[in-house]
Amino acid sequence: MSLDYGIQLPVQSQSTIYAEPWEADAGPADLVEVARAADRAGFAYVAACDHVAIPRRLADAMSTVWYDPVATLAHLAAVTERVRLLAHVAVVGLRHPLLTAKQYATLDHLSGGRLILGVGAGHVREEFETLGVDFERRGAVLDETLDALRAALGPDEYPAHHGKSFDFEGLGQRPRPAQERVPLWVGGSSPAAVRRAALKGDGWLPQGDPRDRLPGQIETLRRLRGDGAPLTVGAITEPLYVGAPGWEVGRRTLTGPPEVLAESLRAYAAMGVDQIQVRFRCRDRGELIDQIGLFGTEVGPLLDGGS
Repeated sequence: MSLDYGIQLPVQSQSTIYAEPWEADAGPADLVEVARAADRAGFAYVAACDHVAIPRRLADAMSTVWYDPVATLAHLAAVTERVRLLAHVAVVGLRHPLLTAKQYATLDHLSGGRLILGVGAGHVREEFETLGVDFERRGAVLDETLDALRAALGPDEYPAHHGKSFDFEGLGQRPRPAQERVPLWVGGSSPAAVRRAALKGDGWLPQGDPRDRLPGQIETLRRLRGDGAPLTVGAITEPLYVGAPGWEVGRRTLTGPPEVLAESLRAYAAMGVDQIQVRFRCRDRGELIDQIGLFGTEVGPLLDGGS
């Protein structure tokens, strides 16, 4: 079983959980060069996050650097050729689904059908309250939003949806997406998120589940899915460094020659994972681009079940 691999881009979101120090002084040129490197190296996707505004109580941990995913991915679509464009994840409950559909349908149209729309419930109460959205109902609203987006991102110029939170028909939107079916991947690892992915999604984006927790989550997904319809199962790997780092990269980081890394990562495929999101320890843009290139040329080809 082969593994696709993608990357959450640096710079565009700078939570202290994962941002490297050099990103604080980086900007659009760095973002473009990293995306181009991933495109050249055969990565399946590049990803951007979504937050509208961060309250002061969370700013020290999350930072306030969160590029808008639609603007960011559209910009990167114009400077890349084949890599897919993933919103990981869009908090679509903050916006009316027709607004979301207009933005992402245009992105898919402009990029020639490279969009993957990852969605999540969101967790920052103040964002919801300030935008006039009920934080306590965000799960139910997301469930309905997925149904509404299925209609609004489908082939019909005049989509229709009738639900508790949203009701529309007779309103035309063009351009339509280039893809016949825009993939909707559901993010999150709570029981509600796993159920949502199984019942309504085309894919699942876990929120950092450790390896020992993934088999149980995947078993639940398959059981709830039931009908055998394809579902792209994802995983976020440990931090990686191809080769011997020569500097302190942290005890959780997987390091070593390509064969060692590939052997470790193939364990994800054995669990039933279809795509992995990788992240590289790095001290500057150049080192990150080197790591992306090494992974694509030396590790990636070993992730097809062979060695």
